[in-house]
Amino acid sequence: MKILIVDMTHGGTVLASEFSKRTDCNVFAWDIYQTLSEEDISLLEDQGIELVDESFYGDHFNENISLDSDNLNLSLDSNLNLSPESDNFNIFLENDNSKLLVVAPVHCNLPHPPHMTHHHAVGFLLKDQITVPIIEITGVKGKTSTAAMLKEIYRDENPLILSSRGVEVVSDGEEITLQRDISITPASIITAWELAQKFYKDKKFHKDKSYTDKIPGVGICIFESSLGGTGLADVGVITNIAEDYTIAKGSSSASKAKLQMFESKVVVCDNDSYQEIYSHHTSLDSHTSVNVQASINQKPNTFSIGNGKNDNVNVKAQNINYGLHKTVFHVEVTDLKTINGKSINTSFEVSTFAPAQHHLENTLSAITAALSMGTPTASVIKGLENFIGLPGRTSLCNRGEMTIIQEINPGINVTAVKKAVDMIKGYEKPALILGGSYGVTCEEIDEKSLSNFLADMNDDVFLILTGVLGRSIWEKMGKSHNYRNNIEDALNEVDKAGAKNILLVYRSNFSELSRR
Repeated sequence: MKILIVDMTHGGTVLASEFSKRTDCNVFAWDIYQTLSEEDISLLEDQGIELVDESFYGDHFNENISLDSDNLNLSLDSNLNLSPESDNFNIFLENDNSKLLVVAPVHCNLPHPPHMTHHHAVGFLLKDQITVPIIEITGVKGKTSTAAMLKEIYRDENPLILSSRGVEVVSDGEEITLQRDISITPASIITAWELAQKFYKDKKFHKDKSYTDKIPGVGICIFESSLGGTGLADVGVITNIAEDYTIAKGSSSASKAKLQMFESKVVVCDNDSYQEIYSHHTSLDSHTSVNVQASINQKPNTFSIGNGKNDNVNVKAQNINYGLHKTVFHVEVTDLKTINGKSINTSFEVSTFAPAQHHLENTLSAITAALSMGTPTASVIKGLENFIGLPGRTSLCNRGEMTIIQEINPGINVTAVKKAVDMIKGYEKPALILGGSYGVTCEEIDEKSLSNFLADMNDDVFLILTGVLGRSIWEKMGKSHNYRNNIEDALNEVDKAGAKNILLVYRSNFSELSRR
């Protein structure tokens, strides 16, 4: 069978390499964004993978790409029908070898629809390899924080974690980073699994080269993934659609792409996103796959602070007492479905690091995911008690008499800034340092909206802008506020102003910030 893997920038090289290992596959790679180095090209060619361009795609489309419509519906969104568990994929495999299977990322706007997304290709390649429970996490905001909290909840179960912070395992309580600076494209799940398998294989060999089977391997997988799920997950989490954005040159959206997560065994979704977007799924597309439609009709396990849009919420946070170091709240669980088909009704108290509402929403996504797995409430409470923030994302530090709340995130948007500012206003002598970089994610920030919000912000919050992003906003605001070139100078300035509680909101990758 011929397979064309589109997009070598967002994990396509991994997929091409994996498919090339199959004896029944003749693999072609299209570097649509032309980002491959000569070394990358040589590595692919050494594996028997042929590099092609747009002309190959165009030449093959009319004569080879079409299939019997009785077998496959090839509308744009029906690529969801080629999920790992779908019989349609086997139907495709049984067709003659002249057929060309096109595998492309969900955000790629091709002239003709692909047969399979990168997400589903990962699901197909790994469906017989991973035999431990899987939690997949997607969403516009809160993915990395949710993964970090789940790591604490499952710390004693040898979790494998893929997040924007890298690939890591917790083995016998020890955290080991296997790879840093990895993307959260779906293909990185393959990389993470292979790294973990190698780690535990090497660990089973003693220094004297003897071997033991007594060392356990990965006990649970926690995978952060952009724009949807692979269909492998026992529990698939949609943290939120805080600010929906367009993909595929405006032909689709983030919320639409994340529909793939509904192919998980059990789905977790914040209640507002479910009510506003996914409960009305028929309006999204008439070709949404049968599996996805059935899953949405069954309603995911939802979570909310208070009542949300209605009372039909499975996990609620109530009686909330916010604090910089610890927030204490009551969790009410109603008719929550587990992967084992059980229904949970319970309540308990949680104390964890969640200084503002959006942090608490992330905490609820982790709680709901863990309960959906059938995890005991005692494990959830203990894990969250041990969570003290995420270095490089949301964390606390002290500098002299100042307390600094760091919100470092490549995907910071206006909604997140507003929520963070609402939080800092409640503390003594607050200040806001805001800035960052461009191009750290595909979703850029709405500078006009942010500038308007900052201009209307109460003078009770001392404001300093910094970085490239900060300079642009500063100029849009008529240079009427403080600007400093870097974070260090900004911190010195707020210290001179007598600020006590500083909110540092910086749009950046952690690896970039750590070099400052």
